[in-house]
Amino acid sequence: MTRQRDDDHSTEFGIWLREQPALDSKLGYIATNIDYLWKNYKTGKWMLLEEKRYLGKFHYAQRETFKWLYKLLESLGNLLPGYEGFHSIVFENTNPDDGKIYLDKKSITKQELIEFLSFKNMNRY
Repeated sequence: MTRQRDDDHSTEFGIWLREQPALDSKLGYIATNIDYLWKNYKTGKWMLLEEKRYLGKFHYAQRETFKWLYKLLESLGNLLPGYEGFHSIVFENTNPDDGKIYLDKKSITKQELIEFLSFKNMNRY
């Protein structure tokens, strides 16, 4: 059965999708969103970011979809000008100011997050 959202962040279309028996996940259909396509339009550098709050974890379908997308994008690396990866940012609470920050499972500081989002020292992360 298609998993219903457990928050108030869906759109009417998202609710509608989850109510359609012909599009049920038991038939193979899944949907997940990517939180951010982060880009510096001046330099052309860009990355995909998935945000989790309250030390949230990826659900199975999301984890498998992102793993597939990550492999696809990595295999196209040289064909994607400015691509800097697909990353997860997990907050202990809700944002960088109210708890710990984890970038791709590594604990970082708020300043390191700002550097990362500024595309500085990308090989460090």
